Amino acid sequence: MIIIGGGPAGLTAGIYAARSGLDAVVIDKGLAGGLASEAPVVENYPGFESIQGMSLMDRIRAHAEKYVDVHKFETAQKVVLDRGISVSTDKGEYISGAVIFATGTSHKKLDVPGEKEFLGRGVSYCPTCDGFFFRGKKVLVVGGGNTAATDAIYLKQIGCDVALVHRRDRLRAEQELQKRLLNLGVKIVWNSVVEEIRGKDVVEAVMLKNVRDGSELELRVDGVFISVGEVPNSELARSMGVALDKDGYIVTDKSQRTNLRFVYAAGDVTGGVKQIIVACAEGATAALSAFNDLKA
Repeated sequence: MIIIGGGPAGLTAGIYAARSGLDAVVIDKGLAGGLASEAPVVENYPGFESIQGMSLMDRIRAHAEKYVDVHKFETAQKVVLDRGISVSTDKGEYISGAVIFATGTSHKKLDVPGEKEFLGRGVSYCPTCDGFFFRGKKVLVVGGGNTAATDAIYLKQIGCDVALVHRRDRLRAEQELQKRLLNLGVKIVWNSVVEEIRGKDVVEAVMLKNVRDGSELELRVDGVFISVGEVPNSELARSMGVALDKDGYIVTDKSQRTNLRFVYAAGDVTGGVKQIIVACAEGATAALSAFNDLKA
């Protein structure tokens, strides 16, 4: 079995595949850990009242490596379904009886002027990666969900002067996170969107537009952390004929089977509830379904 993606879903699938007796390998384009590694803090994973996302994924990866080979920094480039399944990467080719897509999601972009130009020079999608460099400085977090709220709380706690901008008049984040934002004194700019990120060599300001009255506001900041959601990494699956929904997420049944035989998907790339524990559960289900199908 080939498992493409080494986040919570892929690593868990590797554990369950190997323990079922299948020869399996996990292929990940990075260090293995997925976006979960970027979470400043995880407080809803059973057994850990509070743990950094990177620490949690280090534990899951170490656990998986006891059972299955995890190939880091290897990118899957093509999957072909014939008599078997061929997976070509930038380092070689694998032939297997089944494949699990656990390719996760990528950060959604604002697609505004300055976003691409200032990436790494004030624009970031990862507070745990870059927040340290903005201690004592003014930063803007863009978004209104759990991730944005968690990012704002983390940045405030490490010493940043934090504001959060959201396009609506209420946040989507869970109530506990909203309470902490309020208690920490994080300023929220309501009903506004980022129109432009400005600066010379580094970020110096953002131009905000009120979506209700059209008014504009230039806000002086040193950094912009973008947390507006994710897009599925499903192009590889699409290219081999796997069915996707209207938003590009892989369609599966309750056993994580796709429309193609011996092709499965698990984790955030399937949409739905994007939580680490859900990804792990889907990874386990996909591996067990593949085992049952291959042994039938």
